[in-house]
Amino acid sequence: MTESERHKLMLGLLRDQPFASVRDLQAYVNASPATIRRDIAKLHASGAVRKVFGGIAAAESVSGLDRLAARPFTENQMLEVAAKNAIADEAAKLVKDGDAIIIHGGSTCYLFALLLANRNVRIYTNSMPLAATLWQNGTCHLTFAGGDLYREPGIVFSPKAGAPEFYASKFFLGAQAITPNGMQESHPLIVKETELLLQRADEVIVLADSRKFGARARYPIMPLSRIGTLITDEGLSEANHKMLTDAGIRVIIARPGPENS
Repeated sequence: MTESERHKLMLGLLRDQPFASVRDLQAYVNASPATIRRDIAKLHASGAVRKVFGGIAAAESVSGLDRLAARPFTENQMLEVAAKNAIADEAAKLVKDGDAIIIHGGSTCYLFALLLANRNVRIYTNSMPLAATLWQNGTCHLTFAGGDLYREPGIVFSPKAGAPEFYASKFFLGAQAITPNGMQESHPLIVKETELLLQRADEVIVLADSRKFGARARYPIMPLSRIGTLITDEGLSEANHKMLTDAGIRVIIARPGPENS
């Protein structure tokens, strides 16, 4: 098989799935790991694909990434579900029975919270969808933020309330965008609420699928140095992996299993 034939097959594979590992590509085009890595380097250099941690991902335009930051909760629920479920699974492993934790709004955090619904944990949240689900289907101890409901982000917030009287060992939150300058959000109320909750948690754990890297949002929320652990998917680029580890962040790569596919 010629190089151009391999490249055509590899690009065709990415039309059916967002990510392909080196092992996937080896089997798909029947080539050695060294050949696959050379192909990846050439396709990445041409802009046809993105070189990511362990393989390649479909190329995305900057404008598409910009639009990502403005999507409401209900729309984000439908995106990258397998990756988000895998991230949620990894996050649940970090929670011990008896823990008091804060879980922010967001579609990945919502899936994570479902895994804790019937565990012996204390959860504080400002997410209306999350609180409603845990109330109906859970047995965990739940503390809910007070204030007005802001429907687009799905959070409850009171500008006069101040930081809650809840202290957590871990604060789990999602991200609209992650850059070398830190995390960014598109809604100012999320920024204000997060700043208050950061005062009440020992460790910050970010749940963010790889689409969030390179995205842009309007408001800075925290520097990378404030993040202890970040859980993402296999689409994370090598450059972004290095950016995170250089900032002292523990990076966990979540790999979807058959049940999440």
